[in-house]
Amino acid sequence: MVDRDLVLKKLAFIETCVQELRTLARLELLDRDVREERFVVHTLQVAVQAALDVASHVVSDLRLGEPETNRQLFELLRRAGWLPDRLAAAMRDIAGFRNVVVHGYEAVDLRIVRDIVEHRLGDLLDFVTAVRGRIGGD
Repeated sequence: MVDRDLVLKKLAFIETCVQELRTLARLELLDRDVREERFVVHTLQVAVQAALDVASHVVSDLRLGEPETNRQLFELLRRAGWLPDRLAAAMRDIAGFRNVVVHGYEAVDLRIVRDIVEHRLGDLLDFVTAVRGRIGGD
């Protein structure tokens, strides 16, 4: 059974991260202030990690399948009706960004970081809404 309290705590954390990015990030400094870059990149990373944690918890507890990658977690949620197609695709993309940051596959492209903060934070909030809708969140 899905641990509702755990999931709600993670979802609230995602909302906090998004709010901090929207109110505290100074994107005009992103490419010339290492502290700003690290704040934005790290905050995105931990928000996406929280979404992955939620997805992993739900997939595991409901036995929705065995993902080979973190990105597949969102596909399994889509197949089970937890996420619409568009949101599952968006979350797979943002999980790919997190992989670049965490595993250091390549240097983080600050244009992508800026695009996520300016245009994709709503995807994280849509994920929160979708999951809350399924578990009866507050």
